[in-house]
Amino acid sequence: MPLAEHLRELRNRLAKALLAIVAVTIVAAFFYKDIIEFFTNPILTAVGCDSTFSELAQQSSGNCARIVLNGLLTPFTLALKVSLMAGVIFASPVWLYQLWGFVAPGLHKHERKYAYAFVGTGVPLFLGGAFFAYKTLPTMAKVLLEFSPADLDNQLPLDDLLDLIVRMVLVFGLSFELPLLLVMLNLTGALTGRRMMNWWRGMIMGITVFAAVATPSTDPLTMLALAGPIWILYFLATGFSLLNDRRRRRRDALAPADDEASELDLTPEAIGEVEAVAPSRALPEQATAERVNGYDDVT
Repeated sequence: MPLAEHLRELRNRLAKALLAIVAVTIVAAFFYKDIIEFFTNPILTAVGCDSTFSELAQQSSGNCARIVLNGLLTPFTLALKVSLMAGVIFASPVWLYQLWGFVAPGLHKHERKYAYAFVGTGVPLFLGGAFFAYKTLPTMAKVLLEFSPADLDNQLPLDDLLDLIVRMVLVFGLSFELPLLLVMLNLTGALTGRRMMNWWRGMIMGITVFAAVATPSTDPLTMLALAGPIWILYFLATGFSLLNDRRRRRRDALAPADDEASELDLTPEAIGEVEAVAPSRALPEQATAERVNGYDDVT
Protein backbone atom coordinates (compact mmCIF):
# COMPACT_ATOMS: atom_id res chain seq x y z
CA MET A 1 0.00 0.00 0.00
CA PRO A 2 1.13 3.61 -0.43
CA LEU A 3 2.16 5.66 2.59
CA ALA A 4 -1.22 7.38 2.89
CA GLU A 5 -2.99 4.00 3.04
CA HIS A 6 -0.59 2.80 5.75
CA LEU A 7 -1.26 5.92 7.82
CA ARG A 8 -5.00 5.52 7.35
CA GLU A 9 -4.76 1.87 8.42
CA LEU A 10 -2.74 2.86 11.50
CA ARG A 11 -5.25 5.54 12.41
CA ASN A 12 -8.19 3.14 12.17
CA ARG A 13 -6.52 0.48 14.28
CA LEU A 14 -5.42 3.00 16.92
CA ALA A 15 -8.96 4.34 17.08
CA LYS A 16 -10.35 0.84 17.64
CA ALA A 17 -7.75 0.11 20.34
CA LEU A 18 -8.42 3.39 22.18
CA LEU A 19 -12.18 2.86 21.91
CA ALA A 20 -11.85 -0.56 23.54
CA ILE A 21 -9.65 0.84 26.35
CA VAL A 22 -12.08 3.69 27.02
CA ALA A 23 -15.09 1.36 27.05
CA VAL A 24 -13.46 -1.07 29.51
CA THR A 25 -12.22 1.85 31.64
CA ILE A 26 -15.77 3.21 31.97
CA VAL A 27 -17.05 -0.20 33.04
CA ALA A 28 -14.16 -0.67 35.49
CA ALA A 29 -14.91 2.73 37.07
CA PHE A 30 -18.07 1.24 38.58
CA PHE A 31 -16.06 -1.54 40.22
CA TYR A 32 -12.83 0.25 41.12
CA LYS A 33 -13.41 -0.32 44.84
CA ASP A 34 -13.67 -4.06 44.28
CA ILE A 35 -10.47 -3.95 42.24
CA ILE A 36 -8.64 -2.14 45.06
CA GLU A 37 -9.93 -4.59 47.66
CA PHE A 38 -8.77 -7.49 45.49
CA PHE A 39 -5.18 -6.30 45.92
CA THR A 40 -5.29 -4.83 49.44
CA ASN A 41 -7.41 -7.30 51.42
CA PRO A 42 -4.89 -10.21 51.26
CA ILE A 43 -2.21 -7.88 52.60
CA LEU A 44 -4.37 -6.61 55.46
CA THR A 45 -5.54 -10.12 56.31
CA ALA A 46 -1.93 -11.30 56.49
CA VAL A 47 -1.08 -8.63 59.08
CA GLY A 48 -4.09 -9.43 61.25
CA CYS A 49 -6.53 -6.79 60.06
CA ASP A 50 -10.04 -6.91 58.66
CA SER A 51 -10.64 -4.07 56.24
CA THR A 52 -13.17 -3.33 53.52
CA PHE A 53 -14.58 -0.08 52.20
CA SER A 54 -17.93 -0.88 53.78
CA GLU A 55 -16.56 -1.56 57.24
CA LEU A 56 -14.10 0.23 59.45
CA ALA A 57 -10.69 -1.34 59.93
CA GLN A 58 -10.57 -3.29 63.16
CA GLN A 59 -7.45 -4.55 64.87
CA SER A 60 -7.63 -8.27 65.58
CA SER A 61 -4.10 -9.22 66.60
CA GLY A 62 -0.63 -7.73 66.42
CA ASN A 63 0.22 -4.51 64.63
CA CYS A 64 -2.61 -3.51 62.35
CA ALA A 65 -2.22 -1.56 59.12
CA ARG A 66 -4.82 1.06 58.27
CA ILE A 67 -5.25 2.27 54.71
CA VAL A 68 -5.62 6.05 54.44
CA LEU A 69 -6.03 8.65 51.72
CA ASN A 70 -4.26 11.99 51.81
CA GLY A 71 -5.68 14.99 49.99
CA LEU A 72 -9.03 16.14 48.63
CA LEU A 73 -8.41 15.11 45.02
CA THR A 74 -6.69 11.83 45.88
CA PRO A 75 -9.89 9.68 45.84
CA PHE A 76 -10.82 10.93 42.37
CA THR A 77 -7.34 10.58 40.88
CA LEU A 78 -6.96 7.16 42.46
CA ALA A 79 -10.27 5.96 41.01
CA LEU A 80 -9.23 7.30 37.60
CA LYS A 81 -5.82 5.61 37.76
CA VAL A 82 -7.21 2.25 38.89
CA SER A 83 -9.95 2.31 36.24
CA LEU A 84 -7.49 3.22 33.48
CA MET A 85 -5.07 0.51 34.57
CA ALA A 86 -7.89 -2.04 34.52
CA GLY A 87 -8.99 -0.77 31.10
CA VAL A 88 -5.52 -1.23 29.61
CA ILE A 89 -5.15 -4.72 31.10
CA PHE A 90 -8.59 -6.12 30.32
CA ALA A 91 -8.70 -4.55 26.86
CA SER A 92 -5.27 -5.98 25.98
CA PRO A 93 -6.71 -8.73 23.71
CA VAL A 94 -8.31 -6.03 21.54
CA TRP A 95 -5.37 -3.63 21.21
CA LEU A 96 -2.88 -6.49 20.87
CA TYR A 97 -5.00 -7.90 18.04
CA GLN A 98 -5.06 -4.48 16.35
CA LEU A 99 -1.29 -4.19 16.71
CA TRP A 100 -0.80 -7.65 15.23
CA GLY A 101 -3.21 -6.87 12.40
CA PHE A 102 -1.10 -3.87 11.44
CA VAL A 103 2.28 -5.62 11.68
CA ALA A 104 1.48 -9.14 10.42
CA PRO A 105 1.06 -8.32 6.68
CA GLY A 106 4.69 -7.17 6.56
CA LEU A 107 6.11 -10.38 8.07
CA HIS A 108 7.28 -13.51 6.33
CA LYS A 109 5.82 -16.89 7.21
CA HIS A 110 8.73 -17.94 9.44
CA GLU A 111 8.69 -14.53 11.15
CA ARG A 112 5.02 -14.98 11.97
CA LYS A 113 5.80 -18.41 13.40
CA TYR A 114 8.43 -16.93 15.72
CA ALA A 115 6.04 -14.14 16.72
CA TYR A 116 3.32 -16.64 17.61
CA ALA A 117 5.79 -18.66 19.67
CA PHE A 118 7.11 -15.55 21.43
CA VAL A 119 3.63 -14.29 22.39
CA GLY A 120 2.30 -17.75 23.22
CA THR A 121 5.19 -18.34 25.62
CA GLY A 122 5.76 -14.82 26.93
CA VAL A 123 2.19 -14.16 28.08
CA PRO A 124 1.94 -17.26 30.34
CA LEU A 125 5.39 -16.54 31.77
CA PHE A 126 4.43 -12.95 32.61
CA LEU A 127 1.14 -14.08 34.17
CA GLY A 128 3.02 -16.68 36.19
CA GLY A 129 5.36 -14.02 37.55
CA ALA A 130 2.43 -11.74 38.36
CA PHE A 131 0.73 -14.61 40.21
CA PHE A 132 3.85 -15.24 42.31
CA ALA A 133 3.96 -11.53 43.15
CA TYR A 134 0.32 -11.54 44.23
CA LYS A 135 0.88 -14.57 46.46
CA THR A 136 4.08 -13.31 48.08
CA LEU A 137 2.94 -9.74 48.77
CA PRO A 138 1.02 -10.67 51.96
CA THR A 139 4.06 -12.44 53.41
CA MET A 140 6.27 -9.50 52.46
CA ALA A 141 3.87 -7.03 54.09
CA LYS A 142 3.71 -9.10 57.30
CA VAL A 143 7.50 -9.17 57.59
CA LEU A 144 7.85 -5.45 56.93
CA LEU A 145 5.16 -4.44 59.42
CA GLU A 146 6.81 -6.49 62.16
CA PHE A 147 9.42 -3.72 62.35
CA SER A 148 6.72 -1.33 63.65
CA PRO A 149 6.91 -0.51 67.40
CA ALA A 150 4.40 -2.28 69.63
CA ASP A 151 0.85 -0.96 70.07
CA LEU A 152 1.13 1.34 67.07
CA ASP A 153 -0.99 1.27 63.95
CA ASN A 154 0.70 1.58 60.59
CA GLN A 155 -1.06 3.91 58.19
CA LEU A 156 -0.63 2.92 54.55
CA PRO A 157 -1.40 5.58 51.90
CA LEU A 158 -3.53 3.77 49.37
CA ASP A 159 -1.88 5.31 46.32
CA ASP A 160 1.60 4.34 47.56
CA LEU A 161 0.42 0.82 48.35
CA LEU A 162 -1.04 0.36 44.86
CA ASP A 163 2.13 1.70 43.27
CA LEU A 164 4.14 -0.85 45.26
CA ILE A 165 1.82 -3.66 44.18
CA VAL A 166 2.00 -2.66 40.51
CA ARG A 167 5.78 -2.37 40.68
CA MET A 168 6.11 -5.81 42.26
CA VAL A 169 3.81 -7.37 39.67
CA LEU A 170 5.79 -5.84 36.81
CA VAL A 171 9.15 -6.83 38.33
CA PHE A 172 8.06 -10.43 38.91
CA GLY A 173 6.38 -10.69 35.50
CA LEU A 174 9.31 -9.27 33.54
CA SER A 175 11.87 -11.33 35.45
CA PHE A 176 10.05 -14.48 34.33
CA GLU A 177 10.74 -13.44 30.72
CA LEU A 178 14.50 -14.03 31.16
CA PRO A 179 14.41 -17.68 29.95
CA LEU A 180 12.42 -16.63 26.87
CA LEU A 181 15.06 -14.02 26.04
CA LEU A 182 17.83 -16.63 26.36
CA VAL A 183 15.96 -19.06 24.11
CA MET A 184 15.42 -16.37 21.47
CA LEU A 185 19.14 -15.55 21.53
CA ASN A 186 19.92 -19.23 21.09
CA LEU A 187 17.53 -19.59 18.16
CA THR A 188 19.21 -16.68 16.42
CA GLY A 189 22.66 -18.22 17.01
CA ALA A 190 23.90 -15.42 19.28
CA LEU A 191 24.17 -17.65 22.37
CA THR A 192 24.93 -21.34 22.70
CA GLY A 193 23.61 -23.78 25.27
CA ARG A 194 27.12 -24.76 26.33
CA ARG A 195 27.91 -21.16 27.18
CA MET A 196 24.70 -20.88 29.16
CA MET A 197 25.66 -24.04 31.06
CA ASN A 198 29.08 -22.58 31.84
CA TRP A 199 27.38 -19.47 33.24
CA TRP A 200 25.19 -21.34 35.74
CA ARG A 201 27.14 -20.28 38.86
CA GLY A 202 27.13 -16.62 37.90
CA MET A 203 23.47 -16.78 36.87
CA ILE A 204 22.46 -18.35 40.19
CA MET A 205 24.28 -15.60 42.06
CA GLY A 206 22.93 -12.86 39.78
CA ILE A 207 19.33 -14.08 40.05
CA THR A 208 19.64 -14.31 43.84
CA VAL A 209 21.00 -10.76 44.11
CA PHE A 210 18.27 -9.51 41.79
CA ALA A 211 15.59 -11.21 43.89
CA ALA A 212 17.04 -9.70 47.06
CA VAL A 213 16.98 -6.20 45.56
CA ALA A 214 13.61 -6.54 43.82
CA THR A 215 11.74 -7.66 46.94
CA PRO A 216 11.46 -4.92 49.58
CA SER A 217 11.24 -7.36 52.48
CA THR A 218 14.31 -8.87 54.10
CA ASP A 219 12.93 -12.37 54.69
CA PRO A 220 14.47 -15.21 52.69
CA LEU A 221 11.05 -16.73 51.94
CA THR A 222 9.98 -13.88 49.66
CA MET A 223 13.39 -13.77 48.01
CA LEU A 224 13.32 -17.52 47.30
CA ALA A 225 9.76 -17.23 45.99
CA LEU A 226 11.12 -15.00 43.23
CA ALA A 227 14.55 -16.58 42.72
CA GLY A 228 13.48 -20.26 42.80
CA PRO A 229 11.16 -20.22 39.76
CA ILE A 230 13.69 -18.17 37.75
CA TRP A 231 16.40 -20.74 38.57
CA ILE A 232 14.16 -23.53 37.28
CA LEU A 233 13.23 -21.59 34.14
CA TYR A 234 16.89 -20.79 33.48
CA PHE A 235 17.90 -24.46 33.53
CA LEU A 236 14.90 -25.35 31.34
CA ALA A 237 16.05 -22.73 28.83
CA THR A 238 19.59 -24.14 29.01
CA GLY A 239 18.32 -27.66 28.33
CA PHE A 240 16.28 -26.45 25.35
CA SER A 241 19.30 -24.57 24.00
CA LEU A 242 21.54 -27.66 24.28
CA LEU A 243 19.01 -29.74 22.35
CA ASN A 244 18.63 -27.02 19.74
CA ASP A 245 22.42 -26.79 19.32
CA ARG A 246 22.61 -30.55 18.79
CA ARG A 247 19.87 -30.38 16.18
CA ARG A 248 21.67 -27.51 14.43
CA ARG A 249 24.95 -29.46 14.34
CA ARG A 250 23.24 -32.46 12.80
CA ARG A 251 21.64 -30.27 10.15
CA ASP A 252 24.92 -28.52 9.36
CA ALA A 253 26.73 -31.88 9.07
CA LEU A 254 24.43 -32.88 6.21
CA ALA A 255 25.08 -29.72 4.22
CA PRO A 256 28.37 -28.30 2.86
CA ALA A 257 30.09 -25.47 4.65
CA ASP A 258 29.63 -21.90 3.48
CA ASP A 259 33.08 -21.84 1.83
CA GLU A 260 32.92 -25.41 0.47
CA ALA A 261 31.82 -26.24 -3.05
CA SER A 262 29.08 -28.79 -3.52
CA GLU A 263 30.12 -32.17 -4.91
CA LEU A 264 29.39 -32.53 -8.64
CA ASP A 265 28.50 -35.82 -10.31
CA LEU A 266 30.60 -35.83 -13.52
CA THR A 267 29.67 -39.36 -14.63
CA PRO A 268 28.46 -39.21 -18.28
CA GLU A 269 24.97 -40.44 -18.95
CA ALA A 270 23.90 -42.51 -21.94
CA ILE A 271 22.06 -40.40 -24.47
CA GLY A 272 20.58 -43.28 -26.43
CA GLU A 273 20.11 -43.50 -30.18
CA VAL A 274 20.00 -40.24 -32.15
CA GLU A 275 16.95 -39.95 -34.32
CA ALA A 276 17.55 -39.01 -37.91
CA VAL A 277 16.45 -35.51 -38.76
CA ALA A 278 14.08 -35.34 -41.69
CA PRO A 279 15.62 -33.53 -44.64
CA SER A 280 12.54 -31.31 -44.84
CA ARG A 281 13.25 -30.06 -41.29
CA ALA A 282 17.01 -29.55 -41.63
CA LEU A 283 18.37 -26.24 -40.45
CA PRO A 284 19.80 -23.77 -41.17
CA GLU A 285 19.89 -24.47 -44.94
CA GLN A 286 16.74 -24.40 -46.97
CA ALA A 287 16.14 -28.14 -47.61
CA THR A 288 13.12 -27.88 -49.83
CA ALA A 289 10.97 -25.29 -51.45
CA GLU A 290 7.73 -26.79 -50.15
CA ARG A 291 5.68 -24.72 -47.74
CA VAL A 292 3.53 -26.04 -44.87
CA ASN A 293 0.63 -23.80 -43.92
CA GLY A 294 2.31 -21.00 -45.75
CA TYR A 295 5.70 -21.27 -43.99
CA ASP A 296 8.95 -22.73 -45.28
CA ASP A 297 11.47 -24.81 -43.27
CA VAL A 298 13.48 -21.97 -41.81
CA THR A 299 10.40 -20.04 -40.79
